Amino acid sequence: MGSGFSTFLLLCNSSTTSSPAEPSLGDLPESVVASVLVNLNPQQICRLASINRAFRYASLADFVWDLKLPNNYQLIISRVFDNSNNFSSTLCKKDIYARLSTPTSIDAGTKKVWLDKGTGKACVLISSSGLAITGIDDRRYWSWISTEESRFHSLAYLQQTWWFEVDGEMDFPFPCGTYTHYFRLQLGRSGRRFGRRVCNSDHVHGWDIKPVKFQLSTSDGQKAVSQCYLLTDPGKWNLYRAGDFVVKDSKVPMKINFSMTQIDCTHTKGGLCVDSVAILPK
Repeated sequence: MGSGFSTFLLLCNSSTTSSPAEPSLGDLPESVVASVLVNLNPQQICRLASINRAFRYASLADFVWDLKLPNNYQLIISRVFDNSNNFSSTLCKKDIYARLSTPTSIDAGTKKVWLDKGTGKACVLISSSGLAITGIDDRRYWSWISTEESRFHSLAYLQQTWWFEVDGEMDFPFPCGTYTHYFRLQLGRSGRRFGRRVCNSDHVHGWDIKPVKFQLSTSDGQKAVSQCYLLTDPGKWNLYRAGDFVVKDSKVPMKINFSMTQIDCTHTKGGLCVDSVAILPK
């Protein structure tokens, strides 16, 4: 599709330089052009829409975008947008796709959701403030840090604890497909000094003694468990995979429960930044 699309794009561009007396692709009826566009992905459609008027108008046809939108897009609209977001019922399908593909904050700003522009599958980010973190209100152990390294502009920083437990849940009408669940973590506390990024690893300890356990379960009975040591270099953000789940029925919202624990109280651990949870199409 990639090489074929590039050749087709060259033909379209060359047609715009043809003399008025010669027929070109710009003379094709919009219905014919739309029948071609329906077989392309959203990025390719938008590129062709800039070629000429026929392609631009054809790219607005609802049936072109019907197959790009997930079958349950109305459920997604109801979950993501409320009256304050002013989601107009008169939007064409292309504009609906554009709105849903733009990250939107929900649940009091603790989550961001959007559709992947290439696949139409759902992407979800859950901030650390949207998670249940044991001991988060005790400033002797945890603190909130403002940072531009997080999409939510803040994260939870663990100085030291014996009992480490982070839980969360997400209820969302995911489009059909396979999704992977991750925790975004970093050892050490990063900051800026003289305009350069630096990392303070003074509190990093205990993660090499016992592994951290990641778990997830879904409302339709799926479960996944994984565990690993947090041995990466301080100052480096990493995605730790909890597991995969499959959505077969997009008409029923799926509830996901997940956790990250290291509750062996024989030793302390600390120096960990908990930024967010990501649920992404596999």
